Amino acid sequence: MPELPEVETVRRGLLPVLEGHILARVVARRPDLRFPIPDGFGQQLTGRRVTRLDRRAKYLLIHFDSGTVLIWHLGMSGRVLIFEQDAPPEERHDHIIFETDAGAVIRFNDTRRFGFVDLVDGNGLEAHPMIAKLGPEPLDESFDAQALARRLKDRKTPIKAALLDQTVVAGLGNIYVSEALFYAGISPRRSAGTIQGGRAVKLVTAIKKVLKAAIAAGGSSLRDHRQPNGELGYFQHNFAVYDRQGQRCPGCDCTGSIQQIVQSGRSTYFCTARQR
Repeated sequence: MPELPEVETVRRGLLPVLEGHILARVVARRPDLRFPIPDGFGQQLTGRRVTRLDRRAKYLLIHFDSGTVLIWHLGMSGRVLIFEQDAPPEERHDHIIFETDAGAVIRFNDTRRFGFVDLVDGNGLEAHPMIAKLGPEPLDESFDAQALARRLKDRKTPIKAALLDQTVVAGLGNIYVSEALFYAGISPRRSAGTIQGGRAVKLVTAIKKVLKAAIAAGGSSLRDHRQPNGELGYFQHNFAVYDRQGQRCPGCDCTGSIQQIVQSGRSTYFCTARQR
């Protein structure tokens, strides 16, 4: 599933073709994705001007001059493709089509249909069930060691599982949690409640470092993710531990190798010598 860097990459790709533009045509080619598409979806958005594009955790938020906000989740296989001219024929899994007053075409292609869209009044956005319980944004200045330590205090669950909890920190997933724990030198098995003081400082620093580097690289393309221009992200070439089981640790002189374990049904990758 796309994590924060992949969704932020899509948002930045959409900015120049959507923000400030009017949607001249909006078509939903099927009635549902993961959930039913809102009634009158195309009619509500056609003729409306996009005033702002935001991101909250793994959700795109598109604000319109009507006060409506489009909440957009890419799901497991969703891709957003932009064609500023000479758009090719629509494909089978191009489920939602947006066309702007400048002639740009944006298509949401979702093979497995795990993505979703919803329309809400902007005044009720924070109360939406997909948004209401989200934790802080990890790239916000307000997210610091003290903020993380408060959210982890007294938690007995492993730190890996705690960071995947979207109510603790928003937007993190399996890839970037594994990478951040590596750079912080923290074992994924360590109890979350012990991440206080200096450990919290190291972890917050590592989270921000990894996310910023991944965004700069256009995200990670392991299976479905593409940047809106169709290119692959390339942060996967910079993984320190994720999906590198059996390989030497790039961060220490240990004689061992990167290990893979399963936590809460998810693969975890780490160096037992470096991460304590």
